Parts: sequence; C-alpha cells; structure tokens
Amino acid sequence: MSIDTSLYGSSHSTLHPLECSILRMNDSEDRPRGRITIPQYAMALAHVASLRSEDPFRKVGAAALDFDNRVIGTAYNGLAPGFDAPDGFWDDRDQRQKFMLHAEVNLCSLFKRGEVKLMASTTMPCTSCMQTLCAYGIKEIYYRDIYSQSSAPEIAATYGIHFEQVTDYPLELT
Repeated sequence: MSIDTSLYGSSHSTLHPLECSILRMNDSEDRPRGRITIPQYAMALAHVASLRSEDPFRKVGAAALDFDNRVIGTAYNGLAPGFDAPDGFWDDRDQRQKFMLHAEVNLCSLFKRGEVKLMASTTMPCTSCMQTLCAYGIKEIYYRDIYSQSSAPEIAATYGIHFEQVTDYPLELT
C-alpha cells in the first residue's frame, strides 16, 4: 500500500505501510488523524523556546510562522544578547523586570513587517508587545496563559486580528 504524500509536504512520493495509519483522516477535521493543527504546532514551538529563558520567575516563549506555515523563528524572554547578569541580579524580581526583553520583541527582531502570518506565545502579549505585533502586520496571534493586565484582546478586536487561546497541544509523540 502506498499513499501520495504531496499534500503533506513530504519530499517522498509514497509512505511505508506502517506510516499509513498516521494519514487516516479524522471525521471532523480535514487533516490526518494524529496531526496537530498549525496553532498547536506554533504553540508547541513557543513552549520549547520558553525553556531557554533565563528568567527564574516567568519563562515565556514565542514562535512565528510565515504565510506557508513555515517557521520564521522562535524566541524567549531574557536579557539583551551578550549581557552577563551580575551576582544577585535575579534575586529582586521588581528591579530586574525593567531589563527583561519580552519574547515577542525578541521574535520581531527576526523578521520584517509583513513576513509573518501568525505568532504564538506562551503568555498573552502585554499591551506594548501587542502594539508591536500589530505594527508588524501579524494576522493571527495565539497564546496559552492569560495576562490579565493586558489590553491585547481589545487591541486585537480593534485591528481585526484573530486572537485565540490555545492550551491543548502535545509535547510528546503518542
């Protein structure tokens, strides 16, 4: 048994029979059973990026995909590149917070305006980051954790940006 995989982005024209079970279609989705959605994929990438954060209090990751759902980049919250924090820097959260670069800002440094269709972040963007994402022309924004002090939902609604919470995404193969 062989299946044409051209629709699945594979460089091979057929799959091994053991791989065919992955391609059985879900009843309610137009994607292979077991294949995660694009927002879930982006969120899983953002989650992995968050693991690189230096911040012991809040680890935030972000991922950007282009209009073909290819990964443009991943980023996380942290200090400016090349800065070595002095001893005791991480002890006072309030004092060090003003020096932290947000994951979304770090992510935007990796692309030009109009190059990114969607962005996923492990935390809802703060108001300032949401304004930056709007300036970059991002059409879809996904987040996992709610940040109640953010005006991001209102900003997204004003600018017609798809803004959605994604909490269900796999981090291991099943």
